[in-house]
Amino acid sequence: MSVETDPAGNLWATLPGASERAVLIGGHLDSVSNGGWLDGCLNVLGGLEVLRRLAADGPPPVTVRLVDWADEEGFRFGRSLFGSSAASQSLDPELFRGLRDASGAALPEVLAEHGIDLVHARDAGRQLTGAAAYLELHIEQGPVLERLDLPLAVVLGTYGVERHVVRFSGERAHVGATPMDMRRDSVAATARLVLEGRRIAQAAGSVTTVGTGRDARRHRDRRGAALRAGDRPAAPGWRDAAGDARRGRGCSRRIAEEEGCEVAWELQWRIPPRPFHPQLIELADEAVRETVGTSHRMPSGALHDAAEMASAGIPTVMLFVQSLRGLSHNPEEDTRTEHIVASVEALDRLASKTIAWVASG
Repeated sequence: MSVETDPAGNLWATLPGASERAVLIGGHLDSVSNGGWLDGCLNVLGGLEVLRRLAADGPPPVTVRLVDWADEEGFRFGRSLFGSSAASQSLDPELFRGLRDASGAALPEVLAEHGIDLVHARDAGRQLTGAAAYLELHIEQGPVLERLDLPLAVVLGTYGVERHVVRFSGERAHVGATPMDMRRDSVAATARLVLEGRRIAQAAGSVTTVGTGRDARRHRDRRGAALRAGDRPAAPGWRDAAGDARRGRGCSRRIAEEEGCEVAWELQWRIPPRPFHPQLIELADEAVRETVGTSHRMPSGALHDAAEMASAGIPTVMLFVQSLRGLSHNPEEDTRTEHIVASVEALDRLASKTIAWVASG
């Protein structure tokens, strides 16, 4: 096998086959701060096991490649899927250029310390030449499979996501001497939007999450809002998060007026829903049934590198394995050992089926 790092920092291991058409197995080793032990290294280590089995059986009919995507989580700079978006060509260097971490370090400078040039990161797209399918295993990160008492599921696609920074600007005044009806309270405005955002998301069947940050010197409250939405991926059309964002903007303007504040929205990131490939969904369903006897199909509310591969036009599918108590991005993140074993066995079966499908095409 050959191993190389591409211009975006993605690590590739290649098992040459009889054909240069390639089946990709992908994942990521990075995590969030104070995260768990399975997101996302399970997918990389599971893919490595599949490669070991394939290599022991002799040259496969098509090339098989394992990729560890760089900075899937985007935790440090607030922008996910760096490596896979560079490969898919959806990465816009100008949108990354101004990103800084909590200490003020600029993303381009940090990348340069690791030999990555932001301008040339999209050259990673050459790695997708000949890619005929993309497979990814991941913990569910939610409670659905545990509630259904099922170990594995086939993922139909990923929801659309928008991330915005919302700023309410009010006025500092004495808390004892300022009457309630004369206050311009950015904290109160923000609290109202958080609650209204929950109502909007629940009514739309989507989800919203608000993270906080405060700049007291400018008398502002700064909130980062992530909106996610999508119909069941099997449906002809998917909602994305844009409609929720429009309703959120209208709601925030009304709240700002009522609280005597000003409000501004800044779009950080937008990705539309990404349905996965129908034929690979069927193959994944077969692999899961052969492994554990029953299967379940579900969309992913979390984003994954697989979404970028689907956007690049590569037939894509994912497998989920049950997460205990639905916990992820949490030190208590865990999955039963027997379910981990089953998930890698299902990935192996899916890889074999996909190799045969690609070779026959």
